[in-house]
Amino acid sequence: MEVRLLSQTTEYALRATICLAYRQEGLVSTSDLATMTKVPMNYLAKVLQLLARSNIVTGRRGVGGGYKLTRAAEEISMLDVINAIDPIHRIKTCPLGLDNHSGTLCPLHRKLDESIEMLINQFSGITMADMIGELGDIRPLCDEDMTTQVELTMSGKK
Repeated sequence: MEVRLLSQTTEYALRATICLAYRQEGLVSTSDLATMTKVPMNYLAKVLQLLARSNIVTGRRGVGGGYKLTRAAEEISMLDVINAIDPIHRIKTCPLGLDNHSGTLCPLHRKLDESIEMLINQFSGITMADMIGELGDIRPLCDEDMTTQVELTMSGKK
């Protein structure tokens, strides 16, 4: 059984943003992004539109078109990307609307809100640069077969 904290769309948005963080100069085509992120191209196009509305990516249509980050990878947090797709909200009032809970949260909702706050803090402290800059043998979005293709595409040589 698979348990998901984030939606599939949010996962796709994070993949695309990380992929664009590898190449901060120039544009990456939607088809190249789809190949590297293993996201269906039509779905990815919609995800990129949502990211563009939130000013995380910018795109250009046509021959030689594609997408790039609007800011340096160091300036875009995981929370920015997550909130562009499925915003995380704190619990401010009783979700059940119970009158005797007005002004304070019950222990259940208070603990849930505290957990949400921790997630927000964690996600806001991780940038796209952090994701691609971690040392180790495993690079985000890269299996052994894809490493050469990603490096060529990201260097602009493909």
